[in-house]
Amino acid sequence: MVRQTDILICGSGSAGLCAAAWFAKCGVDFTILDKRPGPMERGQADGVQCRTVEVFESFGIAEDLLRASYHVLEVAFWSLNEQGKLIRAKRVADTEPGLSHMPHVILNQARLNAILLDYMHSQSGREVAYGYAVKHVQLPSTSVSNPAHAQYPVSVIAEKDGNEEIFHAKYVLGCDGAHSSIRKSLGYRMLGDSTDAIWGVMDIYPRTAFPDIRRKVTIHSASGNLLIIPREGGSLVRFYVELPPGTQAQHVTLADLHATARRIFTQYDLDFSETYWWSAYSIGQRLVDHFTASAGTSSSSSPVDCQPRVFLTGDACHTHSPKAGQGMNVSLQDGYNLGWKLAHVLQNRASPLLLRTYERERGMVAKDLIDFDRELMQTFSKKGSANAKEFSEAFIKAGRYTAGLTAKYEDSEIVAAGRSQQGRAPGLVVGMRFPSAQVVRFCDARAMQLVRALPADGRWRIVVFAGKIGDGKTIRRLERLAKFLEGTDGPVKRFTPNGADVDAFIEPIVVFSGKRVELEQELIPPYFWPETGKWKMRDIHKVFVDDESYNSGHGHAYQKYGVNVADGVLAIVRPDQCSCFIGYGS
Repeated sequence: MVRQTDILICGSGSAGLCAAAWFAKCGVDFTILDKRPGPMERGQADGVQCRTVEVFESFGIAEDLLRASYHVLEVAFWSLNEQGKLIRAKRVADTEPGLSHMPHVILNQARLNAILLDYMHSQSGREVAYGYAVKHVQLPSTSVSNPAHAQYPVSVIAEKDGNEEIFHAKYVLGCDGAHSSIRKSLGYRMLGDSTDAIWGVMDIYPRTAFPDIRRKVTIHSASGNLLIIPREGGSLVRFYVELPPGTQAQHVTLADLHATARRIFTQYDLDFSETYWWSAYSIGQRLVDHFTASAGTSSSSSPVDCQPRVFLTGDACHTHSPKAGQGMNVSLQDGYNLGWKLAHVLQNRASPLLLRTYERERGMVAKDLIDFDRELMQTFSKKGSANAKEFSEAFIKAGRYTAGLTAKYEDSEIVAAGRSQQGRAPGLVVGMRFPSAQVVRFCDARAMQLVRALPADGRWRIVVFAGKIGDGKTIRRLERLAKFLEGTDGPVKRFTPNGADVDAFIEPIVVFSGKRVELEQELIPPYFWPETGKWKMRDIHKVFVDDESYNSGHGHAYQKYGVNVADGVLAIVRPDQCSCFIGYGS
């Protein structure tokens, strides 16, 4: 059997499902294959960093995630005192206050994936095709003469129930894990190594008097090191247990994990009512040598021929230890970075050259992840009270990274730090995610996070910090900007499809500063509250004020972003909430 699809996603893990969420929302044709017989029932990953929760919020599905999960609010560091007794040495906030409006949470990957699957189905009606084992991917080395093959140049062979099927696709996503068949058939290598350190992991129902069993905890003791991660539900706890030197992962038993954990707990009794799941592994850090593959390789190939056609994501291109809670998150954010770009290209909103930015942006993130993981694990594995203190200090400093908030993309076709006036909004770093602040929506006085106005629907945003209410320059500045944007040669006319709403591709968002009761809607240029939708009603939900709210206080957004109230500033924000330009107009 031979089938055609615009995008073939091989693997229904976090990266594949996040990309599929984009495709479903944007109305792009896609197919997902997975070798499992059905949806994931028990995932190994569970840490959901702040940025990942923000991503779920952008799709409008964060509430289910937050309701079902354990919220990590505090981390405690335990070590031995001079008498050899285990004591709590320090207790700090898990995430530095103000870094994100969303928390770090714990939720089994199977439940997280189910939320994405439900969203994908609600937006597109699509389901994952289970039971398909991907065997091989093939790209033509030069341009092909057959029009059908030219349009769908990538071939994937998959097997189900002993029968081979061929899928022809415009693009293929290799989201099929650390043992990726897509990566292997491309001949790509995972570069890196394993250490001699062996760790065990187990999800348990513990009986203990240890006082911090429902907190995130690191324990450094003479018998080894241990990390405690409370799980959702109120009773289940995950232990990461460092095993003695010379241990071989394949020879580890559950009894070994229980015995080692008891020794690390020293004076505290520890019994195990039930062990839900366990495993043992060696720590390794590996990075693929290429993230993408192109169809055209000859010198005569056009840029379109040479566009990437196959993309590796998640564990198919980077593997590391699980203790920093990064793997599932970075994988999901690979899909978040790639999904909107493929949708843009397939909908003729952007050149295929846009796809080259995936490897540049996510390759750098993956390299940083490997370096961070290696350094963190080396520090964690050191013995002694002095090293326990060193680890706690390093862990606290790494808080921004473990929250998922340090990724910074370099200049490219879609990041323009070099042409930006960064000093006018130092809190909105070009190339990084747009941080949120509380504002008040002008039309209904609702206090809300500003990023709620930047949902993941494929649109670009121009966020205009217009300046102070009552200052004559503020409205005049908006009038000049509106005239430029919607003018004959302006970007709105150039990029908005014929017949579409004026905000279908570029949406304006306005943030004033001052007393909202001193502003009237009719003073705002009509472009910023346009007639849209089926009934061509005025959309008055695009205007916000940095002001005191009735019940939630003041968000101080201008202060947080470092924007001068007298001058104002504008920020261009990509569909994936990345700030890509900061500018200013008088």
